Amino acid sequence: MKYRRLGKTNFEVSEIGYGTWGMGGNMWLDGTDEEAIKSLHHAFDLGVNFVDTALAYGKGHSEELIAGVLRERKERIYVATKIPPLNNRWPAPDGVPLRETFTYDHIIKSTESSLRNLKVDCLDIQQFHVWNDEWVHENEWKDAVLRLKDEGKVKFWGISINDHQPENGIEAARTGLIDAFQVIYNIFDQSPEDELFSFCRKSDVGIIARVPFDEGSLTGTIRPDTTFQEGDFRSRYFTPERKREVVKRVDQLKGLLDHEAVSITELALRYVLHHPAVSTVIPGMRRVRHVEGNCAVSDGKKLSDAVVSELKKYRWNYR
Repeated sequence: MKYRRLGKTNFEVSEIGYGTWGMGGNMWLDGTDEEAIKSLHHAFDLGVNFVDTALAYGKGHSEELIAGVLRERKERIYVATKIPPLNNRWPAPDGVPLRETFTYDHIIKSTESSLRNLKVDCLDIQQFHVWNDEWVHENEWKDAVLRLKDEGKVKFWGISINDHQPENGIEAARTGLIDAFQVIYNIFDQSPEDELFSFCRKSDVGIIARVPFDEGSLTGTIRPDTTFQEGDFRSRYFTPERKREVVKRVDQLKGLLDHEAVSITELALRYVLHHPAVSTVIPGMRRVRHVEGNCAVSDGKKLSDAVVSELKKYRWNYR
């Protein structure tokens, strides 16, 4: 496993982190707690030392599972979690005032809940689970951030940027209170390369890349007849039209597979890791075989400029 510096946190984090959205059991319905626990242990055995979770994942269930595993480990594992929006609206729409989303009391209360669930005295990284830069000049969120840092309950702060809005957070980072961004970045959504990544490199803000497989598109397993359980997030994400387009694009990507990447998932992860602004990528890993395949990509090998150039052609502005 290779490690990279997570911006001004100075945390040396594994290139392959562990995304736990599917571990909460509330929107991805094809995993079990037992599988998740085994997968976490195996990831740590292979050198993963960064885990991303959220209070909203199973109403704290993901945090509790992680806490149980961490009690059995001796390694230094960095954990990032998130404060859910008070109004339960993802992403944060324009025009909604801060007090409907992140009040001072809500920020404090949510952080205290995550501390209890994770059974720690201090969070490595606490993140706002949505964001809108319309709120940047409000004092309420700033006061809560400073209080929790002063009390030693949060080391560093981050923002989980709204889906496909990579610039919506830059103004918050200009305050100096934001140390890391979590952002969607993959072969299909390359938009963070436009402005966000250059800003973060200049400002020493860490990048946690999420959704490297576009919710499953870039695993090569989505077909026109693919179905998901009722209530599974992906049943809404993968409309019939989107599934057809995914199949067409992925079939084209298969033409790029060779000694640099032998599978679509490997190609997808190597593309995310090719960019120097990225500190870690957090694929969801609900099974041991996912862990083994994803961790194997952190081997120091880089995609050639020629392959990266070809992958630039697959940018999909579908938002």
